[in-house]
Amino acid sequence: MLLKNHLIEVFKQASLENNFLLKENVVLKWVHRFGIDSLNDLLIHSSLQKENMREEENQERSSLIDEVHEENQKQIKLELSKTFKNIEETKWESNGLKNSSRNEISSKNQNSNKMNQFTETPKLPLPYIQNLRKWINNDKKAS
Repeated sequence: MLLKNHLIEVFKQASLENNFLLKENVVLKWVHRFGIDSLNDLLIHSSLQKENMREEENQERSSLIDEVHEENQKQIKLELSKTFKNIEETKWESNGLKNSSRNEISSKNQNSNKMNQFTETPKLPLPYIQNLRKWINNDKKAS
């Protein structure tokens, strides 16, 4: 049995490498040792092993593709969350700027109102022009 397994493995490897001379040599050894009737066993085993190898490779590829896809999804989610955080931060900053500019405007208005209060002098009770002489004369008498 060990020789059969060894010849099957060598035949499989030669098939993968497309080495026709080695394949022919294995077939000749197989036929000489086990007979031409058992040659189908070699070909069936090697073709089944090839199919199994292809299936395993396909499964590995699909699992790699799935892993890459998952990694890509994670990266996309991470980038989206970063972008969302940046958008939120800019909203907060812009709201803060709006609020601070509103506060600055209102404080400027309050300051200007206070300045107007200080600069406005109370109106003196000035008499009409007709009564101006009487008012001036009364003031002189009082002082």
